[in-house]
Amino acid sequence: MTLLSVNLNKIAVLRNSRGGSEPDISTAAATCIEAGCGGITVHPRPDMRHVRPDDVRSLAALLRGRVEYNIEGNPFAGPRGEYPGLIALCHEVRPAQVTLVPDSDGQITSDHGFDLIQDAKRLRPLVAELRELGCRVSLFVDPGAGGFEHAVDIGVQRIEIYTGPYAEAFAEGDAAAQLALCVDTARRAQQAGLAVNAGHDLSQANLGTLRAAIPGLAEVSIGHALIGEALYEGLANTVRNYLQILR
Repeated sequence: MTLLSVNLNKIAVLRNSRGGSEPDISTAAATCIEAGCGGITVHPRPDMRHVRPDDVRSLAALLRGRVEYNIEGNPFAGPRGEYPGLIALCHEVRPAQVTLVPDSDGQITSDHGFDLIQDAKRLRPLVAELRELGCRVSLFVDPGAGGFEHAVDIGVQRIEIYTGPYAEAFAEGDAAAQLALCVDTARRAQQAGLAVNAGHDLSQANLGTLRAAIPGLAEVSIGHALIGEALYEGLANTVRNYLQILR
């Protein structure tokens, strides 16, 4: 079955909007794990607008030996204040998977992937360093991306397809073209020897269609919609709903 990794950034956003420690991100993670999710995802950023370095560390202790830990982030964003940098955090907590994303402070959320042909050379030493730590490395890519042989050459093991355009088209009632693009991207990546993850704006409404269309989809990372739906359905129930879709 495709692994469900729950992204907890929105829990941290809500906490940060008020200050203090509530809602508690570790309690949210434990609730998701008890409901059956296979992984937890966080995306720390230098501006610390949501998940913070201390969250990354506390979750590592909670998750170890229980479910996969996936840390997303920009490997080229250097240390800033309390943020030590993505690679330094990975040295500390040794997540199961690191998903490299080319985001910047100006982006509200991740909205594009790497250009594997242009970016492979500068990614190579960082991928090697993460692999030395025992981390599986995934790269965030756009639907329609090419150059997967370059990703394999530098030691990348997975890609994560950016599904924002698919979700937007689905909401507008005509997702056929964007779905086909995701399917073709997954097929070409798999043929190159990469496993395929997917994420961004996936929801209970659109996940089943995507999952059915991509054979061998390894993992989906879902946060914004899942946390929003949990406001009405409860966090544990919502996680179980997603797991049922993936079955």
